[in-house]
Amino acid sequence: MKKETKIAIIGASYLQLPLIKKAKELGYITHVFAWAANDVGEKEADFFYPISIVEKDLILDKCQEIGINGICSIASDLAIITVNYVAQNMGLISNDMNCTTNSTNKHLMRKCFESNNDPSPKSVLVEDLSDLKDIKMSYPLIVKPIDRSGSRGITKVYKEEEIIPAIENAKKEGFEKKVLIEEFAEGQEYSVECISWKGRHQLLAVTKKYTTGAPHFIETGHMEPADVSDEVRNEIKKITFHALNSLGIRFGASHTEIKIDEAKNIKIIEIGGRMGGDMIGSDLVQLSTGYDFVKAVINVCLGIEPREVNKEINKNAGVKFVFGKDDVVLFNKIKNRQDIEVIKSDISETINEFVTDSSNRNGYYIFSSDNAKLLDEILNI
Repeated sequence: MKKETKIAIIGASYLQLPLIKKAKELGYITHVFAWAANDVGEKEADFFYPISIVEKDLILDKCQEIGINGICSIASDLAIITVNYVAQNMGLISNDMNCTTNSTNKHLMRKCFESNNDPSPKSVLVEDLSDLKDIKMSYPLIVKPIDRSGSRGITKVYKEEEIIPAIENAKKEGFEKKVLIEEFAEGQEYSVECISWKGRHQLLAVTKKYTTGAPHFIETGHMEPADVSDEVRNEIKKITFHALNSLGIRFGASHTEIKIDEAKNIKIIEIGGRMGGDMIGSDLVQLSTGYDFVKAVINVCLGIEPREVNKEINKNAGVKFVFGKDDVVLFNKIKNRQDIEVIKSDISETINEFVTDSSNRNGYYIFSSDNAKLLDEILNI
């Protein structure tokens, strides 16, 4: 691919910064689209266009004028809708719009899973309160918007009188103001990071997820590789690949969230047809496996088949998010330890003790160690 290759990137926040930097490192010209908000990507881009990421047709017009060679984004469901819309209209590599709709709407996603016998919690779509009569599931239940990520608007409810406040909270956070009520799946949470090319999927990593628990399940950290047996990993791979096919994900990154109970039963919570956020795709995958996931995303959008993952590389890496001052104290304790390497950190000078979702945490630190048990202990604090 020649150096004058032009790549459109949707979004300019810190989430897209690794993508912009990687594209420039590879010698490509970056054309970045986002609402002007003085984000880091605006300054890093070769060319920045102050167009909201939801303005699909305006972005399409500009991309046609520029003559882009590929378009991509990472860690954003909303951005992926525009990515695939522009790519499909320009004859570029992407998943089709039917796949895009099913993988960005949690209700349609569940319908897909149900039709294809993919193991997933039962759920009911609620548009208004009259839909509550259709709920035939036992408590506890999960209430969430159909179109958000990052733990926004999610509540675990234990009794009937908690349902309506949870629905109101989910509607407030969602774009379409529609809510999914689903059975609560027991077990440990994991995510599965994959890259796909022409419908052939590669499992890059299984990530262990740490959360605040009920009621809102905000992510407190992640670790790779997850401590699962080869037998369980093979079952995760089988179930995940089947579900990716059910959604029609044929190209690019995917992030599958699952739960595994004590009996080793696996349930798919949801799948994003994009790289996982929270530094999982942009940092942890490469640290733990040596696989340049961001480069693979760029290659796919340009029509270049991504390389195979090297299964011999297997290191321990984690990210811990800062919720309060205790997390800062912990960071200061571990950063000078000989058995832990702090790879990078970004912690707010002013600590907000009232974190409501992943968007208002107070920063993070990424670290690695030869001692997986030690990382797990730190992430459990």
